[in-house]
Formats: sequence, C-alpha cells, structure tokens
Amino acid sequence: MDHFLYRDGVLHAEDVPLTEIAAEVGTPFYCYSTATLTRHFRLFDEALEGTDHLVCYAMKAASNQAILTTLAALGAGMDVVSGGEYARAKAAGVPGERIVFSGVGKTRAEIADALEGGIRQFNVESEPELAVISAVASGMGVTAPVTIRVNPDVDAKTHAKISTGKSENKFGIPIARAREVYAEAAALPGIEVVGIDVHIGSQLTDLEPYRLAYEKVADLTRALRADGHDIRRLDLGGGLGIPYERSNSAPPLPVEYGALVKEVLGDLGCELEIEPGRLIAGNAGVLVSEVIYLKSGEGRDFLILDAAMNDLIRPAMYDAWHDIVPVREPAPGVETAPYDIVGPVCESGDTFAKARPMPPLGAGDLVAFRSAGAYGAVMASEYNSRPLVPEVMVKGDQFAVIRARPTYDEILKRDTLPPWL
Repeated sequence: MDHFLYRDGVLHAEDVPLTEIAAEVGTPFYCYSTATLTRHFRLFDEALEGTDHLVCYAMKAASNQAILTTLAALGAGMDVVSGGEYARAKAAGVPGERIVFSGVGKTRAEIADALEGGIRQFNVESEPELAVISAVASGMGVTAPVTIRVNPDVDAKTHAKISTGKSENKFGIPIARAREVYAEAAALPGIEVVGIDVHIGSQLTDLEPYRLAYEKVADLTRALRADGHDIRRLDLGGGLGIPYERSNSAPPLPVEYGALVKEVLGDLGCELEIEPGRLIAGNAGVLVSEVIYLKSGEGRDFLILDAAMNDLIRPAMYDAWHDIVPVREPAPGVETAPYDIVGPVCESGDTFAKARPMPPLGAGDLVAFRSAGAYGAVMASEYNSRPLVPEVMVKGDQFAVIRARPTYDEILKRDTLPPWL
C-alpha cells in the first residue's frame, strides 16, 4: 500500500496534488510520502513484535536526510555501506549503537571513523577485512564488535545483479568455513564477536530462500556456541520484494516474513536485526516527468519524456519494470495504445518501457513512475550534464523540497581548470 491515489481526477501524494508540486518545482522530480515511509517501517517493527529486535533501514535504497531523520524518529537503526552513509546516519541523529556497517570494501579510514563515532557492529565480509579491523581497533585502543557474514549458497531466485547469497557472489565467507574463521576472529586483538550476519539478495518474492538460509544460520549458531562463542545477535539482512507491477501477485508481507523468522530462529535467544530498504522506501516514492514529444516511428510510437536514464537507471541497468501512469486520471474505459516510453539521453538504453499500453497523452502532460522511491534518486547522475533531479517530501497537505535541482552555474563551478588553461 502507498499514499499516492487519484482524487478529483488528479494523482495526489497524500493530500497534495502532484500537479501543484510540478508547477512549483518543475519536472522531473522525486516525491516521497511520509505516511508511507512510516507505515512500512512500522510493519516490519510490528512483524517482529515479541522478540528482542532492531529494524535497521538499509539506507542505500534512499538516503536523503529528510528520509533518514523521519525513520530515525521512529526508532530505526541504519545499515550503512560507506563512510558517507555513516556520516549521513549520524547527521540524521542516529546514535552509533543503532548503526550497522556492512559492505565488502571498508577502508581503514571508514573503520576508524566508525569506531571513533560509535558503531553497533561491523558485518565482516572477509578474513583480510577482519585483520584490518583488528589492527585499526587495536591501534586506537578500542574493541570492535563484529558479526561475520556467512554465504549460505542459497539461490534467492531474484535478478542476477542483486543476488548476494550464492557461492559465486562476492559477498561473505563460505558457510562451510565459518567455524574456522570464527576461531580466527576470537584469537585476534581488538575484536569482539557478537553474532552472525547473512543476506542473500534483494527483491525476493518467495519466503523459501529465507527459510533455507535461516535454517543454516540456526545450525551454525548452535555449532558456534558449542565451540565456545557467545553468539547473541543475528543480522538477517533484508531484501523482501515489493510489487513493482501492480497486475502481478504481491510478494510476501512483512508479517509473513516475521512469522518465518520467529519460527526458524525464535528459540535461539538471540537479538534479531533486519535490514529492509526497498520495502520501506520503494512504494513511498514516485518520479514525476513531463511528456516532451509524441513521435511516430517505423512500426512503433514513442513517448519522449523529460526524465531520462540518468534520473532513474533501474530499467536500463536491471530491465526493471515500473508502472507508469498519467498524473491526470484517464476517463473510465478509455482506449490505450502501445508506446515505447523513452528519455532524451543519447543512448538507446535510455528506454523505460517498450510497447507499454498508455491512454492518450500529449506534450505537456505529466506521468508518474510508481515504486520509484528505492534506488532512484540515490543512483541518479548528471550524465549529459543534466542536473540532478530534485527531491520533494510530503506530509499531509504540506510539501517541501528536500534536495534542490542544481543550476547550470552550480554544476559548472564544481569544475576547476588546471593552471595551464
């Protein structure tokens, strides 16, 4: 569910017509719903009710300070994968004890900054990383809390580019070697082993891969405890999918996921961490764009928009589907026609949809890309020297620009000429 609905023939974000935002901000722009962000976070929190748990928002999905501050006020922790994300989480008021540091390539500087500023744990991805964390922590005279990410070799049955739990993926330590690596960690100075980490992929639409992975984690927990390790925390990752295509069946609900977690892991007495990102932010955001031209081609017609692949790269990168709807509601029973929906960037890959049935549209009409809140604005670029798309947040009948569109002068001033020019 989201809070983007038609009222009086116009698509609204909560109580604000998207046409009103477009008139003030211009297009394209991202728009986020506070009510949807809040609802989706609470669904996960409630799904684990009755357990000792922390919901850490995977902020790589959408990391605007307004989004982070909204979730932090609800009690969310943060899952960060870079020093920049760590700085953003701290700036949003998230205390170090609610920040989990993931990622396969943590640098010494990032590790030191997190140890100095406070960290709940590092999710360690490799033995070399474990040695570096030990060296940095020992040099600072502190102890680094760590979980070790195990790769359970479970097929998440998702897109190859967002699968992370198979043996050929770059993530984690093979679960078959986990006991050996945990023994190494326990012997290192500056390291405190606090638990186990696992994450098998993103946009999962079936609970069975979770069950397979979590059963392996449960067995490993018992084995590591038998080896003398104090396994008291299980980081279970995220990845639960969202319904990008409204006509398809919906993925499992957070409450169903929570029931599975409790069933498989609830008797271990561990604190549970989950790291949802897409399901919290995805349906909480739309990308609004204006039609520039209708163009007739050989055997196909094109809707050319002012949004492009640099604004929303998911379709070009993942062949991802987004429902694309007119901002002004079509009349009931109106006939549709197939269009290739494309942007103005000089790349054939700048295509959002092919042969997509659309109602009659003309230059100046607005369309909205649904479920664009996750991996939209955060992956945007200034390719073709197109300014970064602005972001807007809505709460009730209010809206505010939470990141402005840069001017051409601001873009140009970031470049510096060398002395010989």
